[in-house]
Amino acid sequence: MTEAIPLGTDRLATIRERVAVPAYDRSKVTVGIVHFGVGGFHRAHQAMYLDQLMNDGHDLDWGICGVGTMPGDRRMKEAMEAQDCLYTLVVKHPDGRLEPRVVGSIVDYLYAPDDPQHVVDRMADPGTRIVSLTITEGGYHVNQVTGEFDPSDESLQADVAGGSAPRSVFGFITAALRARRAKGIAPFTVMSCDNLPGNGDVARKMILAFARQQDPELAAWMQDAVPFPNCMVDRITPVTSPDDITRLAETTGVVDAWPVVCEPYTQWVLEDHFPTGRPDLARVGVQLVEDVVPYELMKLRLLNASHQALCYLGYLAGYRYAHEVCQDPLFVEFLLAYMEREGSPTLPEVPGVDLDAYRHELIHRFANPEVRDTLARLCAESSDRIPKWLVPVILENLRSGGEIDCSALVVASWARYAEGRDEQGAPIEVVDRFKDTVMAAAAAQAEDPLAFLRNRDFFGGLVDEDRFTAAYTRALNSLHEQGARATLESWRESRGR
Repeated sequence: MTEAIPLGTDRLATIRERVAVPAYDRSKVTVGIVHFGVGGFHRAHQAMYLDQLMNDGHDLDWGICGVGTMPGDRRMKEAMEAQDCLYTLVVKHPDGRLEPRVVGSIVDYLYAPDDPQHVVDRMADPGTRIVSLTITEGGYHVNQVTGEFDPSDESLQADVAGGSAPRSVFGFITAALRARRAKGIAPFTVMSCDNLPGNGDVARKMILAFARQQDPELAAWMQDAVPFPNCMVDRITPVTSPDDITRLAETTGVVDAWPVVCEPYTQWVLEDHFPTGRPDLARVGVQLVEDVVPYELMKLRLLNASHQALCYLGYLAGYRYAHEVCQDPLFVEFLLAYMEREGSPTLPEVPGVDLDAYRHELIHRFANPEVRDTLARLCAESSDRIPKWLVPVILENLRSGGEIDCSALVVASWARYAEGRDEQGAPIEVVDRFKDTVMAAAAAQAEDPLAFLRNRDFFGGLVDEDRFTAAYTRALNSLHEQGARATLESWRESRGR
């Protein structure tokens, strides 16, 4: 049994003998980025790139201060504080090889409810030149149908009312920008790293809409002064399991309260619009481009939509991990058909990308048995995902006369999954911020086969499209009568005719 060593700054010299650790002096790293939403993805992606850059001897003035605003973020604060903000990133290769390294680019972590003013002061500091976000798709408060700002969230309403410390991410951003403006400090860049079409544009529109309700004069200044670059981010990062923590300790001796596990693949395509500066990210493989949209649509409509195409059907068929689904030829055939015949035809030209190779690489990535990405994770928060990733594909193919059968089956499989019982009658835990709405619609399907589609907040006018509703009801009936696997087999037979 390898001797256990708790992760911490004063033990890095010993840990270095077992695991790669930062090659730079972390005491010389200063904060240049404040990041909201320090979860697994941020630590496997943006923080990893910064750590790599610092290991190469560059940009020590671009350290990260993480910020949590949600009640669940207190656990991250405790883990980060106990380990001096260090954590272990474990890359899981398909052949079973683990590649751990200790990442040191996050140098501070603030739990906003404990001291909101400290967060504002950190963001208002001239050294902070970027505020980045991984706050999930739902964190931008977008009405799914209108695309406009939805101010109904309680924390947003409290921040608009004023008179107290900020509670929401939008509230902190506007408070810090107000302070910078008052002091004559140039505004920071707001960089969204979430899976949204035009994530920077969405962040700009929603944050400005919030600011107009709170302080119209400040909003007018922000509209002209604050940059919101778009970017595309990609790395499969499943939830860290207790087994991951145990395995790290057993194989390396490093005791980490919250390591991160991920696949080997990583990509970041970023619009180069940072008036107050940015790290030299191109040095570590980030693609700096003028137009992110083609790359972004490729990822959202192929990778992300394919995750939805495999998760509900796979779960209903009895699988529990993405790699199990993508080692099944029937499911692989379905995923490739969706990508080739429905997703890809809606894409603009993607410079420098072979789409056929990209599609097959996605299957290879999904099939990595070491990543063990759970279908439950992929099925979660579907009301934030399907409307943004798959519905635009359906609408475009309906307009162009393209194929929609695969997409209709994916939507039907979500509707069937949302009934909350699998094909053996076992309960399904539906995780969604609109869980009650989603499950109520699914429960009504016995009397009204189109009940699920009638939610225009999720599906717009799809319920009025006869070609789509015909394909959807066929798929839903088959899922109820035959089950997921038999439905896919029937789909394959129909393609052979």
